[in-house]
Amino acid sequence: MIHPVTFVALAVLAYALLSQRLSSTVVTAPIFFAVAGFVAGPVLGVVDLATDEELLILLLEAALVMVLFADASSLDIRRWTKEPSLSGRLLGIGLPLTMLAGAAVAAAVFGGIEPWQAALVGIMLAPTDAALGQAVVANPRVPAVIRNALNVESGLNDGLALPFVTIFITVGLVAGGAETELQAGETLVLALGGSTLIGLVAGLGGGWLLRVAAERGLAAGSWQSIALVALAAGTFVAADQVEASGFLAVWVAGWATGSIVRGHVVGDAFQLSEQAANGLAAIGFLLLGAGLLGPILARATPEAMLYAVLSLTVVRIVPVAVAMLRTGVAVPTLLYVGWFGPRGLASIVFAGVVVEQAVPAANAITDVVLLTVAISLVVHGVTAAWGARRYAAWFERVDTADPWIP
Repeated sequence: MIHPVTFVALAVLAYALLSQRLSSTVVTAPIFFAVAGFVAGPVLGVVDLATDEELLILLLEAALVMVLFADASSLDIRRWTKEPSLSGRLLGIGLPLTMLAGAAVAAAVFGGIEPWQAALVGIMLAPTDAALGQAVVANPRVPAVIRNALNVESGLNDGLALPFVTIFITVGLVAGGAETELQAGETLVLALGGSTLIGLVAGLGGGWLLRVAAERGLAAGSWQSIALVALAAGTFVAADQVEASGFLAVWVAGWATGSIVRGHVVGDAFQLSEQAANGLAAIGFLLLGAGLLGPILARATPEAMLYAVLSLTVVRIVPVAVAMLRTGVAVPTLLYVGWFGPRGLASIVFAGVVVEQAVPAANAITDVVLLTVAISLVVHGVTAAWGARRYAAWFERVDTADPWIP
């Protein structure tokens, strides 16, 4: 039996050695790590993460912390507002409609499911993860406005979904008798208000200190990037210790820090947090394959499979189509944006939180969520490079004189 930490290290090393070669194939990083974990765990049985549940949860939480901080801190609101409103439509219209559609479809597919459970499933699967189809946002032939819109959507929708996940987890705890309505209200105030306050204080305060230190030549460039990672970790722990939402606090802190330090620190100051996010996210998919995927597939029901398919198609594409009404975008653009809304790390960690909080029917809820992520990992990963090439070729054939999206 291989120790889990040794297994993680070997898998990361193996991908690092092959990463350049694999970048031109359909084997994306999430696919590589999930398959490696699945083969080593359920298939060969050489690694057992069930005995290290705390390690599993710690690594998944660390992954989402860095992803939330890196995504939020990299958002340049000034650049966003100067570009067409595609990102705003995807987040302001598409995201809420995706949550509602996901809940409605869950209620229809799973007979007898409680309304709050259906809502929780829909919300947990609303965030997208650009990492599952990196070619979609990395291909330079794809119009920059489309790539940026998908990047911004992926970077913000997990943080925007967090409050709703917290709310419906609390509703579930009340429904199951684990909390009274008064306790639930106090929990929500602390989780939402307290987390936001902690994130703002940490992000604005820490960002201001880093900015001043950088401008006065006190902070070396290499340590500026380390300071950002430390700020993310410290914010999460501070919020978690007072039983607030560490994830929401980190997301707020990332946005606040980025707005304060951008343009005042070295150009690659955010590189370490972004690389840490990428590395930890890859480990998250490794853990999905090694410790979670086997039992999920064994328990998969026809209803769960049907919901996963609908979640990745109708539940995503119809809200995107509604959000794009009266924008003049062509059908290929709408389908490209609608199809490439893969579900990934945020949904996995949300599932872990649901189990950790002992929400009623937690296993049934998380089985659906993780099955959807597993299917998304494959279908979006395999079609990413092909889809990007096809869409780019179409775009190049149409009249590009018009600055708006054809």
